[in-house]
Amino acid sequence: MEKTVKIEDYNLDWVREFQQEKARIMEALKNYSLWVEHIGSTSVKGLGAKPILDIMAGVHHLDEADKFIEPLKSIGYEFVLHKEFPERRFFRKGQWRAGTHHLHIYKYGSEQWKNQLSFRDYLISHPDVRRQYQELKLSLAQKHPGDVVGYTKAKAPFILLNIIESANGG
Repeated sequence: MEKTVKIEDYNLDWVREFQQEKARIMEALKNYSLWVEHIGSTSVKGLGAKPILDIMAGVHHLDEADKFIEPLKSIGYEFVLHKEFPERRFFRKGQWRAGTHHLHIYKYGSEQWKNQLSFRDYLISHPDVRRQYQELKLSLAQKHPGDVVGYTKAKAPFILLNIIESANGG
């Protein structure tokens, strides 16, 4: 099933849903040491988003994530191989292209880990950039209504620019 790109208004329930899902993940992976963060647009108060919770887990060594496949499957996650992202392991909850939760696993403290947190925190602390991002997302959702990949790729330059800006103390 191909999901259309639809940006919903910010929903206060997203924080509660993240906390509940984090608890499920931590319980399923209780034998492992990991850090769990809420990332993506649903983690930024006031920002509209596709209603998909993006969750990031950090591990000491990325190959640990291979051991997560079965425990995460027991709580509804499916491992999805993305060869184009060798520094990430990705799990989805829900149908293909219509998932409800995305779990991104990175090495804790890696550049990818830091970039996710930097962009989230930059949007939180810069309302003008958050507003620009909201406008961009709404525009791109109209331009790519049935193309999630195209929508995501079109956002990438804005995200990269603002990760660089946040790193430069902007």
